[in-house]
Amino acid sequence: MSEEEARLPDRRSRRRLLLKRIGIGVLVLVVLLATALVVVYKKLEGNITAIPEISLGKDRPDKPHVEGPQDPLNVLVMGSDDRKGTNIGGETPGLSDTTILLHLSANRKRAYGISIPRDAMVDRPTCFSKDGKRQLPGGLRQFNAAFAVGGPTCTVRTVEHVTGIRIDHFIVVNFAGFKDMVNAVHGVTVCVPNEVNDDIGHIHLPQGTYKVNGNQALDYVRVRHGLGAPNGDIGRMKRQQAFISAMIAKVYSAGTLANPVRLYNFLNAATSSLSTDSGFAHLKELASLGSPLKNIGLDKIQFITVPNQPWPQDPNRLVFAPDAANLWRKVRFDKPLGKLGADAVSPGNDQPGKQPGASNSASPSPSPSPSQNQQAQEAARKQAAKEAGLCA
Repeated sequence: MSEEEARLPDRRSRRRLLLKRIGIGVLVLVVLLATALVVVYKKLEGNITAIPEISLGKDRPDKPHVEGPQDPLNVLVMGSDDRKGTNIGGETPGLSDTTILLHLSANRKRAYGISIPRDAMVDRPTCFSKDGKRQLPGGLRQFNAAFAVGGPTCTVRTVEHVTGIRIDHFIVVNFAGFKDMVNAVHGVTVCVPNEVNDDIGHIHLPQGTYKVNGNQALDYVRVRHGLGAPNGDIGRMKRQQAFISAMIAKVYSAGTLANPVRLYNFLNAATSSLSTDSGFAHLKELASLGSPLKNIGLDKIQFITVPNQPWPQDPNRLVFAPDAANLWRKVRFDKPLGKLGADAVSPGNDQPGKQPGASNSASPSPSPSPSQNQQAQEAARKQAAKEAGLCA
């Protein structure tokens, strides 16, 4: 046996020992990683607050059968004005000035969110108080009063009653959590058409396109005055839609998804700010909402406002316009928005704070030429942006 042949067993032995050590190291790493993931999962899931169940009643609308690989999903998202942890002064009775009905199609190829005006006058059904002990009479009421007197379940009952749409789940997001989510993704870019000096809401924002932090973001989505336009609540809803669209685009950008620390900070802030029905208070369930939004494609996510018009008895209040019935029908039967989405805001729009599309209020002359039609649409778009306090 040659000297080289004599060394072969030693080499094989050392190689086996090295491979064994590498295998043990990889196994330890996998165990540590799995343990870390379990800890993170439990931490994030533990952040979510489940709201105690209060009966939604037996008079809820049925959900029609829709062909598709899954059931359509209707989630009511409410913004709570809980001001703890924010720079906003004062106290409130617990209002929800932001309510969005989010619809995911059965094939998970489209999604749209419908803002419901806080000042809309609606026929509120009988509800239970927040503690579930007292029954509250219904009647013609301002929409956001439902949250004040009966919390999210009363808001859900009201939406179901006035739309005929079965709500599958609800989510309440508080102001402080919203601020932390913006900070977690290192700010969101907005476009402010005019300098804002709102002495009523104590909100001051410079003109231009720039990145806002959490406190500035709260100011941007709350402002109703000082924009030099008849913006009011409808304008604020459109700005909220533009901001939410910009934040969705930021969350799904490579800068967030490819950055584990930033992604964890966002998820931690998001879950800490959420209160949901008990059936939705789990990461797995929430993922059923988040994952499809990424797979749908940002340009297939749309945000609109329910068609509305001034209330004849008070021009400072609103009522649903006749087209609203058509919109609710589209949601119930899982149909695309069609013309109702003509002026929708989308995360696929790469111009922050701008109002895309053409307004439904455009009234071109009979049989216009293509150039005339385009000019009318552009003029309507700019007018809608001006009225909403958005950049044209």
